[in-house]
Amino acid sequence: MGKNIQNIIFNAAKRHELTKEEIIFLLSCEDFHKDSLFAAADRVREKYLGDAVHLRGLIEFSNYCKCSCRYCGLRCGNKKLKRYRMTIEEIYQTALRAHALGYRTVVLQAGEDQYYDADKIAALVCRLKKLGLAVTLSCGIRSYEEYRLWREAGADRYLLKHETADPKLYKALHPDSSLEERLDCLLQLRRLGYQVGSGCIVGLPGQNLETLASDLLLLKELDVEMAGIGPFIPHPETPLASVPKGSVELTLKMIAVLRLLLPLAHLPATTALATVDHDSRAQALCCGANVVMPNVTPQKYKQLYEIYPEKAGTNVASTQNRRQIIELITALGRKVATDQGHSPKERFQAVS
Repeated sequence: MGKNIQNIIFNAAKRHELTKEEIIFLLSCEDFHKDSLFAAADRVREKYLGDAVHLRGLIEFSNYCKCSCRYCGLRCGNKKLKRYRMTIEEIYQTALRAHALGYRTVVLQAGEDQYYDADKIAALVCRLKKLGLAVTLSCGIRSYEEYRLWREAGADRYLLKHETADPKLYKALHPDSSLEERLDCLLQLRRLGYQVGSGCIVGLPGQNLETLASDLLLLKELDVEMAGIGPFIPHPETPLASVPKGSVELTLKMIAVLRLLLPLAHLPATTALATVDHDSRAQALCCGANVVMPNVTPQKYKQLYEIYPEKAGTNVASTQNRRQIIELITALGRKVATDQGHSPKERFQAVS
């Protein structure tokens, strides 16, 4: 069995292909074999993406949400949450400060909030592009015309996590939408020329290794440019309040296997990982991850964007948070990227 798993890892690192059965096998490996998996993923990351870690400045500009997702603290049924919306000028000034700190990408994220119509966001994107920033949007399910308008305004990337590739589990957790609708949005974004980001949650109730293998194969099929994988963290004001946290170790295995499958994708060491285990962000950067997304949202709003409680970095000023993350990256023998961190796909395609 040991020789077999080593062969699977070796071939995956070389060919970037795995069957569902092989993925399940890797996700269930322990100890020595886990270390081999992590080391192989780290080598693939270094070969294709180098040692640079990309920092994306995250701006969480609204915690209003029309949806009732059963795991999310922003769900419209959470009446205990104090809601906020940043003005367009506040968002712009926050991005301006992020640029001054050295960020070359900003990620604009919110709940599903229709208050910000297509024209408002398009105008904001235009202003941000004039600063020389790459712009990632994460505004949920919208119409094709809205996606098109934002792309024409200059938006570079769009992040829309699929959360789980199991249609029945998706529907049980998301009463307001279907997995089919979400995947259709991801395909629309691809057709419009966005660099597409998706991802999943590890530790959802009803999930198993086969479900997680399907998540990874879906990300492979979509050929995403970005993929965020984080552990489930229960929120006390949701129907899943009593569900245990997701496993850090299994989340790290998911990142490592995905690095073998998608050598050119940008994979973040997620905030959710750092929230469950402070040391796991460094671990993720050692098993395939190459992105960190420090929160640059104004301090008065940070604690209110409560998808899950006690989020890492919430009580730390943006300057201090960035400094701490840079120290972590440096301690690992890595460096902070100075470019916008666009997908390297075109570069590799041109070479081949």
